[in-house]
Amino acid sequence: MVWNDVQHASGPPIVGRLVEREAIGRLLDAVRDGFSGVLVLTGEPGVGKTRLLEYAAAQAAELRVVRLTAVEAEISLGFGALHRLLRPFLNRTSRLPEPQRAALDAALGLASGPPADRYLVGLATLTLLSEAAADQPLLFLLDDAQWLDRESAEALAFTARRLHADSLGLIIAVRDGLGDNGLFDALSTRSVTGLPESEAKVLLSFGTRRVDTAVAEQIVAGTGGNPLALLELADALAAEQLSGIAPLPDPLPVSRLLEGHFRRLVQALPPETGTLLLLLAAAPSDDAGMMWRAAGKLGLSARAVQPAVAAGILGRDTPTAFRHPLIRSTVYAAAEPGERRRAHAALAAACDPVRDADRRAWHRAEATEGVDDKVADDLGAASERARSRGGYSQQALFLSRAAEFTGDPDKRAELLLDAAQAHLMSGDAPAARTALDLAGADIRDPVMRTRELRARATAQMFQIAVADVPVMLMDAVTRLGPQDPRLTWELLCEALHAALVAHDCTRGTSLTEVAAAAVAARHDPDSAVHGRDLLMEGLARRVAEGYEHGAPVLRSALDRLRGGGVIGDAHSPFAAMLLMACDDLWDVQAGRELTDRLAVAERDTGALYALSITLLVEARYALLDGRFTEAEVGYAEFDDIVADTGFPGGGDINRLHLFALTGREAELRAAVRRTAEMRSMGLGLHHLMAQHALASFELGQGRYRQAMKHARTVFEEDPPTCGNLVLPLLIEAGVRTGDRDGAGRALARLEERAPLADTPWALGTLAVGRALTADGDHAEKFYQESVELLEQAPLALEQARSRLLFGEWLRRGKRRSDARKQLRAAYESFDAFGAVPYAERARTELLATGETARRRTEETRFDLTPRERQVASMAASGLTNGEIATRLFVTASTVEFHLNKVFRKLGITSRKQIPHAIGKPGPATED
Repeated sequence: MVWNDVQHASGPPIVGRLVEREAIGRLLDAVRDGFSGVLVLTGEPGVGKTRLLEYAAAQAAELRVVRLTAVEAEISLGFGALHRLLRPFLNRTSRLPEPQRAALDAALGLASGPPADRYLVGLATLTLLSEAAADQPLLFLLDDAQWLDRESAEALAFTARRLHADSLGLIIAVRDGLGDNGLFDALSTRSVTGLPESEAKVLLSFGTRRVDTAVAEQIVAGTGGNPLALLELADALAAEQLSGIAPLPDPLPVSRLLEGHFRRLVQALPPETGTLLLLLAAAPSDDAGMMWRAAGKLGLSARAVQPAVAAGILGRDTPTAFRHPLIRSTVYAAAEPGERRRAHAALAAACDPVRDADRRAWHRAEATEGVDDKVADDLGAASERARSRGGYSQQALFLSRAAEFTGDPDKRAELLLDAAQAHLMSGDAPAARTALDLAGADIRDPVMRTRELRARATAQMFQIAVADVPVMLMDAVTRLGPQDPRLTWELLCEALHAALVAHDCTRGTSLTEVAAAAVAARHDPDSAVHGRDLLMEGLARRVAEGYEHGAPVLRSALDRLRGGGVIGDAHSPFAAMLLMACDDLWDVQAGRELTDRLAVAERDTGALYALSITLLVEARYALLDGRFTEAEVGYAEFDDIVADTGFPGGGDINRLHLFALTGREAELRAAVRRTAEMRSMGLGLHHLMAQHALASFELGQGRYRQAMKHARTVFEEDPPTCGNLVLPLLIEAGVRTGDRDGAGRALARLEERAPLADTPWALGTLAVGRALTADGDHAEKFYQESVELLEQAPLALEQARSRLLFGEWLRRGKRRSDARKQLRAAYESFDAFGAVPYAERARTELLATGETARRRTEETRFDLTPRERQVASMAASGLTNGEIATRLFVTASTVEFHLNKVFRKLGITSRKQIPHAIGKPGPATED
């Protein structure tokens, strides 16, 4: 049999759908077993998504089922759908960690406070629902998700991607063709299509009218097996057509026929019933009281519902709910503009002016034609309330609507610029550009034109189209003139950031020109009150005037930043600039300290965009310290954030140095090819970083000429990020290939810069360079000096490299015993790190001294996944499950799930055993 006996109150049983029902069954079983499951059902209107949600509800014995149907009329109300979904659980918010509680309360308008960070709202949603599911497993059924407001959709998508072991299921139905901004793309998705012919015929047999067999085949073929179309057309077609006497339209215009059918049903109703249906179509789906108040203002009574129920337009059990979402859309679209305005006016009048001020403003706007400053003012006030909740997408919608009712061109342009900025805050760069295009013709003021150019540049950066950003911001500076020095400096800092990333790919200007302009703008040294300003000035001077002018300013900047205070913000990935400065000064201590502070602050505030960049920097420092597994953890978390947020820049391109150091040549070269492709987007710096990684890889393989070629490319461009770090590689490659001139040029630069930086890393690197180029026995003291200095840094990777070079030099000098000591230490370090090429190089050198080195056997701890390793490391440091969950943006039950797997893989039974098992010292507490 192709159907089962799951009956809907107003329709036939489910026919077919075995695959979908099995998927739902597996999800429900997982939830009952303490795990989680997410399923997105996509398909055209009427294909049966809603019926599958009803099936899931009917099968969810012992689960608490929460249903939500999104409504197009509420798409402008930021966090509105989330508020409706969480309403049954809001009495639990006091149990949330304070930052999460404050963010959720602000987002839902339950308390005043700063604008809520959208990812903290998502984390609060995740934590709240997980806590509720601990009492009773939960199943959430979300229908018509294409009508979710963006803020609610983001929070739910964030939650869905983070569910793992929480006794919580989520099934989402989304209509094809309208989309969800890609927010649900990473979730398990099943496309619901039309029924096959045999099942479609079975469904037709449940109708109230007899259909000829040949006609049934035509209807099935013409509708593509769409269940709603099958049943509704069987009712809508003439008896002669169903019997085969009269022909069917060919092809069957399914959408038009369905809409026409629903429209005729509505038009056949009494006028007051039609008006009531229009109110229902325009009103919030969960506020019947508002709809009835509006109905009263139009003189309608409850009796007007009955004809719609009798006609099958409204449900018998829920007479204020449409039988199918397509009917709601048809009712609203079929109404005359004047009728729609009258309905919205009644709904506006029915809104409480305080409690429902935003809905009131929106309905008033929908009820108004032409310019109306009062409506515009109300929408502007609503936008400010949205901003205060962190509902930036909602804020942008209100501002854009306010602009439509504004007669003053300057005011209209200002509103649209504000809307563009709100779109950018919500992460919607295309919508921001649309608002900017609308504002363009009305912009006359230079400051407003500056704002426009700055917003356009930001939109470009969002989509990693960097090449034109510096010249756009330089144009903004020119238009602004001398009237706002602080804004000028901020624009130049943004231009410098973009130019450093674009490097030689800038169009219309150059990195040097941008840096020179930034230097010229810093005429007042006292205005550099913040370490961030000093750091950007130092980078500008480094590029425009040379290292000797930039390094002292960068040192002052790092000292000031290390002195305390806030060093970043949610919307500025400051860690990238920080890495440039610290690498340029060879200052690993400052880099680690400041990025650790950044990461803690960004995790606490939910600043995922900034955190994603900080994670890459932390991974970079983990590599330098030989902690390759921890570096992979950082890269994996970065990829998770990219998947969660839609930020660009994920993938293996960030693992260039990890691939180089571990000898994963195929992956390295694939990532390098990607950097070449990204040059077309203006990302010139990535190409140089790839050349640096290739130089390191080729040195490990002993292919010195290839290493020389790659290192020379970086040397000639001299970027702050890796211009100094490539110097010892170039010196070594030059010495090994006999290119003494190339090695000498690199050493000369190192001699000039290392004393200015004056850090153990800088001076240890200088000692390596001097040792490589020294004659005779003079090299030994430099090698010894390098080992001692790099121990102070501390830099395990660079120290191992220094020992390798020292050991090679000793072996060539026939001092085998001394060589073995250095080579053994280097080999053991490289082997422990997983730096395969360098370990093999050290092993080969050891063999030449007469000693055999045993290759490492993989230990159990390396079977841990990156997430398990991360959880284990945090637990080893003494963090509780709740604290780990907050830092990783997951639930405590998910942390417990990962820890159980860690215990099993490591063969331990207690958190106290974790530090020893993973080789990480630190306290551990029982949770």
